[in-house]
Amino acid sequence: MKSWTLLGADGRPYSSPVPGTLGGHRKTRLYGRLDCPSALRAIARGGYVKDRVFFLDEATARAAGYRPCARCMGASYRAWKAHRK
Repeated sequence: MKSWTLLGADGRPYSSPVPGTLGGHRKTRLYGRLDCPSALRAIARGGYVKDRVFFLDEATARAAGYRPCARCMGASYRAWKAHRK
């Protein structure tokens, strides 16, 4: 059976029988869609991959301390930013 390594709400990796729906970057602590243009550009340049993490959903990413990507998740980013003020 195939399994994927995802990050949980506690920020620790776990094995999942389903793939993640969001990708993140460990160093910048942000998450976004798997087809995010910014992330895909960074991956094409050879960066980003070693620090790439995956989340099952947005709630888990937020609980782990990650913020939404302003580029691919604009509405979530604006809500996150407004909440921080």
